[in-house]
Amino acid sequence: MSLTLATSTLLAGCASAVSVDAADDANNPECAEFMVLLPQELAGFERRDTTSQATAAYGDPAAVIIRCGVASPPPSTDPCATVNGVDWLTQEGDPAWTLTTYGRSPAVEVLLDPDEVASSSALVSLTTAASQLPQVSHCLSVDQDVTLP
Repeated sequence: MSLTLATSTLLAGCASAVSVDAADDANNPECAEFMVLLPQELAGFERRDTTSQATAAYGDPAAVIIRCGVASPPPSTDPCATVNGVDWLTQEGDPAWTLTTYGRSPAVEVLLDPDEVASSSALVSLTTAASQLPQVSHCLSVDQDVTLP
């Protein structure tokens, strides 16, 4: 199944390049470093060419889309998963789930088809690249004491 998303990201279902809208901060030099470190295979899917900088796609039709340079998410009540030191906010959607790095600037957004790719395997595969992005904060744990002004 190909993913069509409200963010106007369009995934092609053929062997041509996948059309993906670049994020607002895609030209950030940190995104270039991130992109170089992405694996050629993710969760059994080969990496494909995309039409925009700082984007990646895996699978045909695309089961995973990655965009670097999205806005860093503010504090959130969305579930946060920490995978090998990288925090990810998770939003379950239909048909795609959205996983966004938390506390990293620039932020990375991963859109995936949960029927094709387990979020845990995708995040483990992306840890090396995402851990190179500058970290500015962490998700708060439910057992941490927080004092708000």
